[in-house]
Amino acid sequence: MENISGRENEDLGYDAFFEASRVKLRLVDFAVARVTAQHKGGYRVKNASGEYLTKITGKQIFNATAKEDFPAVGDWVTLSEETNGQVMIHKILPRKTLLKRTSGDKNRLGEKRETQIIAANIDVALIIESVGRDYSLNRIERYFALANDGDIQGAVILNKIDLISQEELELKINEIKGRLANATVIATSTLTDEGLAELKRYTTKGKTYCFLGSSGVGKSSLINKLLDEAPIKTEKIGERSGRGKHATTAREMYFLAQGGIVIDNPGVREVGMTDASTGIDNLFDEITSLSQKCKFVDCTHVHEPGCAVLLAVASGQLNKSQHANYIILKKETAHNRMTGLEKKEKNRQFGKFIKSAKKGLRGMGHKEY
Repeated sequence: MENISGRENEDLGYDAFFEASRVKLRLVDFAVARVTAQHKGGYRVKNASGEYLTKITGKQIFNATAKEDFPAVGDWVTLSEETNGQVMIHKILPRKTLLKRTSGDKNRLGEKRETQIIAANIDVALIIESVGRDYSLNRIERYFALANDGDIQGAVILNKIDLISQEELELKINEIKGRLANATVIATSTLTDEGLAELKRYTTKGKTYCFLGSSGVGKSSLINKLLDEAPIKTEKIGERSGRGKHATTAREMYFLAQGGIVIDNPGVREVGMTDASTGIDNLFDEITSLSQKCKFVDCTHVHEPGCAVLLAVASGQLNKSQHANYIILKKETAHNRMTGLEKKEKNRQFGKFIKSAKKGLRGMGHKEY
């Protein structure tokens, strides 16, 4: 197997950061490749010399203590070749960025599943939201918090705009800009091809973009348009529910003709927060700034007297829905940082709080997450 590294892999997203890591870890005698897909029992990797089906060693499995210790789509890894010709993943190079969430599913014991790795070494998280009945500004904000915590730039693709009028579209874009002032928003339709040229220009050579969103928002259809072909299976939206089906069942990386790299992801109903406290604080910078003026240092911005954040909400300076979403995300993050025993003790109270908060948001006319 040829030792491929450096400039030969630049089109796949390899840069000086990864090469410096390879040198520092004394792995220069190993070929490097990027994980493009994960399959049951193995991984598909790609470098300038070709594609390989690989596995990780038993030692790596034995030493792993968390999901982060296993390769993820987007990772750069070093490879070794055994005497029988089997290509093995020798080591995962340090990650530049990491996008993760907690699963909304529960195991047989009724406990929340552990943190789920979405993808590694992402430059931009493209949050896809359909303008249809499942549209949620709070969900967009939630995805941005996860991206922010992973040091990943966020952008919004507002898809299926053929379903609404220009006036409705402008209103939605203004709403997003009101909550996420500096966010890039690209409006698209795979039916009319509107906005696709802009999206193609946005996905630049050597950069990696991760498509995120619920089932049925059009992630796979958009990628098929970017590829000018249809390698990804898509499903029709249910007529009664208006909800999408899981057409994409595994994360996979695709390489665009113009040089951009995109990762398709299975749709998710619930975007569970990890311990993304820093990402939330950075995203809600106005609230973070106001909190410096609160009477109490440990103010939760829920009921305390002298709370500058609550005063801003009351005066109309701060959006009520944005404040409610902030409180939910902070509570959820704090909950996920607790130990297992603490979680069991507080699960009932936390569940009541989430139901109450979501009921309040629905009362203000907002969709669930």
